[in-house]
Amino acid sequence: MTNMLAIAIAQLNPIVGDVTGNRDKVVAAWETAADQGADIVLYSELVLSGYPPEDLVMKPAFMRHLRDAVDTICSHTAKRTNGPALLLTTPWDIDGTRFNAVLLIEQGKIVDVRAKQDLPNYGVFDEKRVFAAGPMPEPISFKGVKIGVPICEDVWTPHVVAHLAKAGTEIFLVPNGSPFEADKGGLRRQLIADRVGETGAPMIYCNEVGGQDELVFDGGSFGLNGDGSLGVALPCFAEGVVTSNWVKGDDGTWACASDAPKAAHPTGLDAIYQTLVLGLRDYVNKNGFPGVVIGMSGGIDSALSAAVAVDALGSDRVRLVMMPSPYTSADSLEDAELCAGMLRTGIESINIGPAMGAFDQMLAPAFEGRDPDIAEENIQARSRGMILMALSNKFGHMVLTTGNKSEMSVGYATLYGDMCGGYSVLKDLYKTTVFDLCHWRNENTPAGAMGPDGMVIPERIITKPPSAELRPDQKDEDSLPPYDVLDDILHQMIEGERSVRDIVDSGHDEATVRRVWRLLDRAEYKRRQAPPGVKITPRAFGRDRRYPITNGFTNLVT
Repeated sequence: MTNMLAIAIAQLNPIVGDVTGNRDKVVAAWETAADQGADIVLYSELVLSGYPPEDLVMKPAFMRHLRDAVDTICSHTAKRTNGPALLLTTPWDIDGTRFNAVLLIEQGKIVDVRAKQDLPNYGVFDEKRVFAAGPMPEPISFKGVKIGVPICEDVWTPHVVAHLAKAGTEIFLVPNGSPFEADKGGLRRQLIADRVGETGAPMIYCNEVGGQDELVFDGGSFGLNGDGSLGVALPCFAEGVVTSNWVKGDDGTWACASDAPKAAHPTGLDAIYQTLVLGLRDYVNKNGFPGVVIGMSGGIDSALSAAVAVDALGSDRVRLVMMPSPYTSADSLEDAELCAGMLRTGIESINIGPAMGAFDQMLAPAFEGRDPDIAEENIQARSRGMILMALSNKFGHMVLTTGNKSEMSVGYATLYGDMCGGYSVLKDLYKTTVFDLCHWRNENTPAGAMGPDGMVIPERIITKPPSAELRPDQKDEDSLPPYDVLDDILHQMIEGERSVRDIVDSGHDEATVRRVWRLLDRAEYKRRQAPPGVKITPRAFGRDRRYPITNGFTNLVT
């Protein structure tokens, strides 16, 4: 029995479905850990398939590919004498049943297997659809040390950890696939501190890093000593392999050596902004786009979207297009050009006036006798969408949609117009948070940003009243409550699931609350057709919040 373990945390950015690429990442991390003198390497949840693999695991060919990759990893690791063991995480088939599993591999052989017992089936998680729950796990014996390997959700409630502790677990090594939510980092730390407090045993938490469709995994892996103190912490939003030494004391408890790194974790607007950057960067790069194209209106949403895109991809991969109409103000034209200059990108102008005129002429017989209204306004938005999609088709750049959560909540977006595109970086950000992030980015350069330092969004873009500029002198607040009022109402309705009566009792005007509810309810059909975007809140539209389009429940009397 050993009194010291060198434990490597491999915080990697896999690609879902890229089994060969992920296999190579696993092996490279193992080699790095071996060079660092590690005894065992801990990977994040389902690192070999990427997380979440969803229905890919239902394909027998995919499962065979995973098994072949495991065989290759075993063969490779067998070649290096005294190399570290691996806690390799992968979907695994046992007698025709699929599990979310971890394999203990030593000297090229699978010597033990454990399966996830508590399968999450809420929010963005749907694991009961594709995996079977494993039996209550027992500790793994490694070098005479009893190691508990609960997988992600297994530590979010006490019962699996309690069972492992009762069976004599000395150290917990926990693979995780925990996506970012605002302020969730502190929740994770507290959660693990609770499990450590219940058992008195240290716990090392390895989290995935990287973007996967709407999810962003922020990394931030860490280990807590048995007394709850921080033993080791990896940076957020970056890959890394870190080996720390854990020593058994005279009292039989394990603790991390004091020289282990303890990276600080970003919080608040810093963490949100870095999540947007990583989510967009990985969506574009993992899907093979050469860059993005953005319609620049001179407004705050397109300005922030452009700033995030430049920070994620670099100015040379971001194409900005101004598409003025007769209603576009001179200020908007100036602001869009100034913002592009601050971001060190070019900007081009394609006037939609001719398209508007052509549609007016084409539709004149059908519209005869009717005054201009929202139909003509939407033609402008759809003309811009058509231009952006034409540029995307011709040059390959993905259209980055610029709408925010406030607009999508109440339906203030045009289908096949400003909603068209491949990704929506602001999709889960309320308008008030958009303003806050613009101020923050002008005062800070986030870690790893590819954009310039200093101010990147002109002050006038932030301070002028928001407007779609689809008719003369139009302002958002002509038809919506002020955004600080609207966003608080929406937050209570969406994240809080509070009733109209509860929101009115919190201090809001009843007529306003009822109107916002009707707008939110009626816009569900638009949200079903919206592009994916970065998840920030606990109730992002889509997999988090699933409401029927045809819906007779109005909530107007409760």
